[in-house]
Amino acid sequence: MKTADERKKALLEGMKDGLIVSCQVQKDDPIYTEDMVVKMAEAAKWAGAVGIRANSPEQIKAIKEKVDLPIIGLWKIWHEDSDVFITPTLDAAKAVWEAGAEIIALDCTAQITHEKTVAWDLLDQVKKEIPEAIIFADVSNYEEAKHAVEHGADIVAPTLYGYTKETANIEGADYRMFAKICRDFKEDAYIMMEGHLYTPEDAMKCIYLGAHAVVVGSAITRPHLTAKRFVDLLSGYQHNWRDAEKAKH
Repeated sequence: MKTADERKKALLEGMKDGLIVSCQVQKDDPIYTEDMVVKMAEAAKWAGAVGIRANSPEQIKAIKEKVDLPIIGLWKIWHEDSDVFITPTLDAAKAVWEAGAEIIALDCTAQITHEKTVAWDLLDQVKKEIPEAIIFADVSNYEEAKHAVEHGADIVAPTLYGYTKETANIEGADYRMFAKICRDFKEDAYIMMEGHLYTPEDAMKCIYLGAHAVVVGSAITRPHLTAKRFVDLLSGYQHNWRDAEKAKH
């Protein structure tokens, strides 16, 4: 069942039918400056966004000081021996929470972590250790969404569709899978759409299919990847822009 916590419920209901903007920048991005994520978040609030998704305790804290919107916080930590990189440990989740994020995003796939655990096992640990937090489960398929709902995730989204070995070669969002997730689980969790949305029409399609809200990142806040998509097509798909999108930093 959806959370009965009135504080959590009020925050989540306030996001209904809205846009959450993913404001992230890595130090090797061509648009990197120390205050770039803050400017992104300020622009998102100006536009009417209902929330922000942000990476790393440092950037979460900087945004929180300047922008009064709920934050979905995560910490991307890459390892060569694992494809799990979104808040992969309990310590990372605690750091995200302490930085000020009201919502903690976790990799809730069946992938194996650097620590040789199953990624989705962290969900139960974080719920136990940080019961005040709202948990956002990043999954890649229907089965992982089902597991996340059964283990009490507050929010579920197919964020990692396209970022696992099984889904690595996708070209766009799987709207059919997303619609099924909405139909089957929307009574038990807040289902949001994140990943591979490039236009307002894409976002509206997801609301129509049952999304509680949508998260958009690259199409709004990463102009170098938007440009790369154009170049990729104009050059006859000789250089896949997704290689840049999926790069480890």
